[in-house]
Amino acid sequence: MQVPATQLKVGTVIKYQNDLCRVSQVTHITPGNWRGMVQTKMRNLRTGLSTENRFRSEDKVERVTLEQHEMEFLYQDGEIFHFMNTENYEQVELSRDDLGDAIGYLIPNLKVSVEFYEDKAIGVELPKTVDLKVTDVVPAMKTATVTNVLKPATTETGLVVPVPNFIEIGSMIRVDTETGAYLSRAK
Repeated sequence: MQVPATQLKVGTVIKYQNDLCRVSQVTHITPGNWRGMVQTKMRNLRTGLSTENRFRSEDKVERVTLEQHEMEFLYQDGEIFHFMNTENYEQVELSRDDLGDAIGYLIPNLKVSVEFYEDKAIGVELPKTVDLKVTDVVPAMKTATVTNVLKPATTETGLVVPVPNFIEIGSMIRVDTETGAYLSRAK
């Protein structure tokens, strides 16, 4: 479906240069007496690469609608990740390339929305936050009195997250899946 570039919003999936891309940032620019433009930052759903593009306000883009099914992450088998539909128990496999950065947030039994395009699974949409267990962390410095000092912590999935000084091995932390930032301790 062709839509004007001025109607692009964050999260919209478009077909750009024969690839599916999700818009992650949109800025409308109206420079003086020139025509308006739409500056976008997009992430290729197949390769995971981010690109920036500037559309003229009169340009049309092809908007794509994806089917989404709630599924549960089961397990990883080498480079393949297995998901199960929670309604009909069908299983779907996605490769490391299909998932991109989402791999760092996948823990067994996590419910995600798997996105399908023309009946083929192409990626996942993660929940806003995920609770992960810290498996390795740099020891806290006893002489450090500054409270906002962050140290790197490795989680059970291999994701490295900057955390406050009081986080120790075995702690459960809540992480924002969009930014990868530490939010709080998890209960």
